Amino acid sequence: MAMLALRLPFPVPCWITSRARFPMLRGSGWSASPKRLLRGLSSTTDQRLDIKGIFPPITTPFNTKEEVDFAKLEGNLQKYSSIPFRGFVVQGSNGEYPYLTREERIEVVHRVRQAVPKNKLLMAGSGCESTQATIEMTVSMAGAGADAVLVVTPCYYRGNMTSAALIHHYTKVADSSPVPVILYSVPGNTALDLPVDAIVVLSQHPNIVGLKDSGGDITRVGLIIHKTRNQDFQVLSGSAGFLLAGYSVGAVGGVCALGNILGTQVCELERLCLAGQWEAAKELQYRLIEPNTAITRKFGIPGLKQAMEWFGYYGGPCRPPLLPLTESQVKELHRDFTANGWL
Repeated sequence: MAMLALRLPFPVPCWITSRARFPMLRGSGWSASPKRLLRGLSSTTDQRLDIKGIFPPITTPFNTKEEVDFAKLEGNLQKYSSIPFRGFVVQGSNGEYPYLTREERIEVVHRVRQAVPKNKLLMAGSGCESTQATIEMTVSMAGAGADAVLVVTPCYYRGNMTSAALIHHYTKVADSSPVPVILYSVPGNTALDLPVDAIVVLSQHPNIVGLKDSGGDITRVGLIIHKTRNQDFQVLSGSAGFLLAGYSVGAVGGVCALGNILGTQVCELERLCLAGQWEAAKELQYRLIEPNTAITRKFGIPGLKQAMEWFGYYGGPCRPPLLPLTESQVKELHRDFTANGWL
């Protein structure tokens, strides 16, 4: 262990060698070996985790009693198995993670890891408002089977979330994380963009491997890629609506809510971009923009879950205070898909 610590560019946290020092590791339904806990840290000294590809941020199915329905979750994952996703994002924004208990969040990740092949990369959302809570959730997500964690910007005290504060937050999390960390900027939910200057600094951390940017500002995405191009830092487009644009400026993939519904088509758009077939990619991108906007900015998760039902997946209810769509909203959502030839 001492020899490994000397190789690392930051200290090995004490909890790696003592499970007893981290009480959240006990009684949570999983066992974390030192090898497992060291995997992310050791990868920083050898080869950075490759996060290229398409990842759907999967929804959390609930039953009519507002309980997590693990059977429906596994059923959706089975249907996704025929689609060439690189992996899955669990407990992202579309997973309704703010409405789940800590135990539910960890158990959902654990169940997904059990249900999908090991060659599918599993990213788990571990972001919390405080740095300490994020570290604890990150360790728990790693123990539950996550290959990497997606850490959303803390935003409740957004007026104080300066570049310095966010650099400090992410550095502390990455120093302590047993798996690679992916930054997550989603201003539509947090009203806070992770500043470019902070991203550039954080890209130099050996355990921070990339960024999911959901803001939709492609000039910003291009600038980030340009400024971090010497850091082996990877950027994922945070929406299918600008997936082609992201690839055109150097993004390596996407975390796309639309993948929950039109996963085959989103993966086909990836294939066309990588093959340089830009005209065909452009035509497919056009047809994905309206339905993507409908299940993200216009109707959000209630719209996403409704559309999943039309395509053979289980959407089910959202957990309150999210409400189901009204009848007129369902009709409008249906038009957004039919107008583009998907229904």
